[in-house]
Amino acid sequence: MSSTQFDGDIDSFVSYLKSNRGLSANTLKAYRADLTACLHLFELRGVTDLNEITLDDLRSWMAVESRDHARSSMARKTVAVRGFFAWAYEHGLTTTDPAATLMTPSIPSTLPAVLTESQAEQLLDVAEHAVATNQYKDDGGAAAAPGSGKAAGKTADKSADTVNRSEAPARADKRDNARVVAESQRNAAILELLYATGIRVAELVSMDIVDVDFSNRTIKVTGKGNKQRVVPFGLPAQRALETWLEQGRPVLARTATDAVKSRAANALFLGARGGRIDQRIARDIVHRAAREAGVPDISPHALRHSAATHMLDGGADLREVQEMLGHSSLKTTQRYTHVSIEQLKNRYGQAFPRA
Repeated sequence: MSSTQFDGDIDSFVSYLKSNRGLSANTLKAYRADLTACLHLFELRGVTDLNEITLDDLRSWMAVESRDHARSSMARKTVAVRGFFAWAYEHGLTTTDPAATLMTPSIPSTLPAVLTESQAEQLLDVAEHAVATNQYKDDGGAAAAPGSGKAAGKTADKSADTVNRSEAPARADKRDNARVVAESQRNAAILELLYATGIRVAELVSMDIVDVDFSNRTIKVTGKGNKQRVVPFGLPAQRALETWLEQGRPVLARTATDAVKSRAANALFLGARGGRIDQRIARDIVHRAAREAGVPDISPHALRHSAATHMLDGGADLREVQEMLGHSSLKTTQRYTHVSIEQLKNRYGQAFPRA
C-alpha cells in the first residue's frame, strides 16, 4: 500500500472510527486502503493540502476507480471518503466538506445464491462420510499386526538401528493419519455450525470454546460493531462439535509451537499448525466440500443465505431470522423472502400441470 503525506490524518480518522463506531477490523482495514489510494492519487496530481480537494476532484477520482472496481466496491469507497471529509471538516482540518454531496453509486438488487435443502443435506452428509472414511483408514493402520514365523525371525535378527529407522516412518504415517482425521472432524463441525446457525465466517473464526453452551445448545456470537447475540443450533451440529472438541482438536493443538499454542488456547477451531483458523482456510473448506459433494460451488456466505432461506421456508418468522443472522435492518433479511418466493415459483412451474 502506497504511503501519503496524509497518512497521519487517515490514522486519526481510523482511530476515531474504531473508538466511536465499533466497526470491524476488516472494515477499518478496507477504509484505510480506500482513503490511502484516493489521497495518493491527489498527491500525484500535486495536492499538498486537503483544502485543495474539490467535489469535481472527488468525482474525477470516482471515474478513475470505477474502471477497475464493481459498484459494490465503489459504494464502500465512497462511504469511506465521505466519512473522512465529514470528520476532517468537523475537526477543523478543512474549511469545507467537498464530499458532502458526493453520490454513492446505486447497487443493483441481486438475489443471494442458495442451495436447495436436498443439496445442503448432501453437502453435510458427504462431510460426515469423510470423517467415517478417514477414521476407518486410521484404525486400519493402527491394527496392522506384526509378522510371525520366519519373517518375525528375520526381523529379530536386524540391528536396533535398522528397527528404529523402519519404525520412524510408521510413526510419521500414524501422525499424518491422525491429522487427516482431525481435519475432517473440524471441517464437518464447521460446515454443520455454519449451516445450523447462519453465522458469518468472521464470526466463526473468532469464536472461543467458552462461546459454545452445550447444555442449552446455543452459541454466543460477536458480530459487526461488537454486537453480541445468542444463536441456537441443532443436534447434528452438537454431535459434530463434540467429536471435534473431544477427538480432533487435541490432535491439531499438539502440532502448535508454544507461542502459537498460547495465542490459540481458547480458539474453537484450529488450523493445521495448531493456531486459530483464519477466514481463508474456512472459505476453502466450504468450497472444497461443495466440490466433493457435487453441489453448486458456494461460499460460507452462501451457506448463510441457504440457512436463512430454509428457515423461512420452514415457517420461521422474519424477525426471528433477523435476530439469528444479526441483521441491524429488517430490509436486509427481507431479501431472503424473495429467494423463497423464487423457489416456490420454480417448484410450482415444475409440479403444477397448468403452470
